[in-house]
Amino acid sequence: MIQVCLNGARGAADSAVVPLTPRAMAEAAAEAVAAGATDVHVHPKTPCGRDTMSPRMVAAALDAIRARVAVPIGVTTGAWAHPDPVDRLTRVRAWTVLPDHASVNWHEPGAEELAAALVERGVGVEAGIWSGTDGAARFARSPLGPKVLRVLAEVTDTAPDTAESTAHALLADLGTAFGRPVLLHGEDGGAWPVLRLARRLGLWTRVGLEDTLIRPDGQRAVSNAQLVTEALARHA
Repeated sequence: MIQVCLNGARGAADSAVVPLTPRAMAEAAAEAVAAGATDVHVHPKTPCGRDTMSPRMVAAALDAIRARVAVPIGVTTGAWAHPDPVDRLTRVRAWTVLPDHASVNWHEPGAEELAAALVERGVGVEAGIWSGTDGAARFARSPLGPKVLRVLAEVTDTAPDTAESTAHALLADLGTAFGRPVLLHGEDGGAWPVLRLARRLGLWTRVGLEDTLIRPDGQRAVSNAQLVTEALARHA
């Protein structure tokens, strides 16, 4: 499985090709799925381009994307969008249109309660375990571990020459991960080395403008679909 991560917390200042509106997200998702992506991860945005868990904006993004693709779609619940854990929980409980899955960063305050609310609502949970945090240790103690959809092993080391070793250490910390599938990915300078490692290990992975704006040859990416094509062509 290769997931496309359409935009992340990036905005127009990062690249003009980052999709920020529901219409742009839907178009980018359709192109990426046509290129071979089998799952979509998206950050719904406010009109000014900031990440949000607003029920209205989550619904707008999901409705637009679902009108164009027939693959699972997930959203973020990152604390940077709404720092108050109670606020995030309230927003999730108020969602009127549900994603197929949502990522929950296990090192963030309120992660367990948020994941439990998502499970209760029938939304799959991607347990986001970041390198350089205590997320793996927290997840190992979590009664929700066996209930998550998959583990999102996120390598935050952006150095091309060390990201792979950081990924190995993160996977070691995760251990068996309650037997749940693992999606391994990196970001920025570490994106392509970690993607290659994931493919070698037979793990699920992802690619898209959230993780990198650069193609393997160092050129700027012009779309999510181009990154998906590069990933499948070079690392199948």
